[in-house]
Amino acid sequence: MLHKVNIAGMTMDPSSNTPIIILKSDEDEHAIPIWIGLLEATSIASALQNLQFERPMTHDLFKNFLGMMEINVSRVEVCDLRDNTYFARIHFSAGERDFDMDARPSDAIAIALRFAAPIFVDDKVIEKSRAGDEVNAEPVDDSEEGKKWAEYLQNLDPEDFGRYKV
Repeated sequence: MLHKVNIAGMTMDPSSNTPIIILKSDEDEHAIPIWIGLLEATSIASALQNLQFERPMTHDLFKNFLGMMEINVSRVEVCDLRDNTYFARIHFSAGERDFDMDARPSDAIAIALRFAAPIFVDDKVIEKSRAGDEVNAEPVDDSEEGKKWAEYLQNLDPEDFGRYKV
């Protein structure tokens, strides 16, 4: 069974300095933390804050391309958690044709936000995330670019997210 979720907030893991997005179930208040990359966190944060850049970021470019091809994103599903890795699927509709494809949850969420598409989490993901031992942070990006994005995310004020408070 799928559970509709919303973004409850974003934060940084203090031990690894890695961004975490928190998804919360509409029905039963289950919270699912997903460790994500710095660039994806920045893309999600910019969509939540309705920031527009002079040039399109990757997820914006993808949205523009899909629009030109008359393809819509109907929903996103976080569908599995295996070996400390979350899996997602993006569901598309193009006229009478529906199809889906594999994606990282962070990319799927960034795209869902741009299409105002609902986000769902499968039962088995909620069960596995409750176990706690399946969820570990991704490695820290120690590159100069990674440090720049980490500093940007750390300096974000929770009020910047409006209703998406941490």
